[in-house]
Amino acid sequence: MNHHLPRTRLSLRQRWAINGLMALLAAALPAFAAPQVKIVGYVPAFKADMPGIVDRVDLKQLTHLNIAFLNPNSEGRLMQGGKPVCIGVAKTIDLHAVVRKAHKAGVKVLVSLAGGVIPACSGNWQDLLQPANRARVVKNLLGFVQQFKLDGLDVDLEGALLTAIDKDGNYTPFVQALRQGLKGKLLTAATATYDGGMVPVSSLPSFDFVTLMAYDAIGPGWGTAGDEQAPYGMAQSHMAIWASRGLPKEKMVLGLPFYGYGFNGYDQNYDFSAIVAQFGAAAAQSDVVGTRCATCAYISYNGIPTIRAKTRLALQEGAGVMVWELSHDATEPKSLLGAIRTEISDFQSKKGP
Repeated sequence: MNHHLPRTRLSLRQRWAINGLMALLAAALPAFAAPQVKIVGYVPAFKADMPGIVDRVDLKQLTHLNIAFLNPNSEGRLMQGGKPVCIGVAKTIDLHAVVRKAHKAGVKVLVSLAGGVIPACSGNWQDLLQPANRARVVKNLLGFVQQFKLDGLDVDLEGALLTAIDKDGNYTPFVQALRQGLKGKLLTAATATYDGGMVPVSSLPSFDFVTLMAYDAIGPGWGTAGDEQAPYGMAQSHMAIWASRGLPKEKMVLGLPFYGYGFNGYDQNYDFSAIVAQFGAAAAQSDVVGTRCATCAYISYNGIPTIRAKTRLALQEGAGVMVWELSHDATEPKSLLGAIRTEISDFQSKKGP
């Protein structure tokens, strides 16, 4: 190697140009290298106005849109006559149009499987995921992703059904088969955090990220009277549990509720938008209407301050937030989705490059 090559002299203008280019690259690299904060929003295909919900949402505030829920029929089929056989009352909507709209806004679109309440049009997932049937179901799911140009699948098998499938030894093999078949597309899961309702640890390496359903501590027919529906401490506890189970920070997404429950005289179910409409702007800044106690009439939910605090926790301890669900949100300036975006912006500006 010749260590005595002649040096090339640069003009002052050339040096200025190079220095300017290096400064631009230095400014751009941290933003480029930083992992994307996830803002995952579920949209309910079981609601008749699902296309209208998508139209009302500012999709640019999301990173991922999960269409809930898709189920196979008893034969493992997902399509019939060119339409999904079991995706709620919205089965006649143009899913292609929804996907195009989201993609235009830069949002990845997944379809979420199963759900907390399996509809009558669904086949029995425990039977469908038996080894003799699993390959057919996986093939049909992968075909559905391709047909509708989706960015991946979200697995939302829950509770006793999830436990039964796992005890049969069929949950992780199903997830692994999806992972292999998706070839670069996304595979995610939604999970609870209680014994018998958690996705198995063996499945975690197959998921791009996992959303924690850190809500419903109390509701119609369950929980301890007077408790909160989704307290901040519950979010902290669930994130700590999943960290101890080996879920990496970059795969942990905290679930946030955009709804509340009423007790002792109030209606059982409330959208956040309905709470604000009925009880005024002050309710958006609180987590309770009425007084919480075992015999008191109250509504428990998450208002803007708690949603912001949980978003900050999710950024510190995880990779972002998930929302159940988008149709429940109020409009600006009381929007919870807007509060999430504001908190993320504030957090990132304080953190710096």
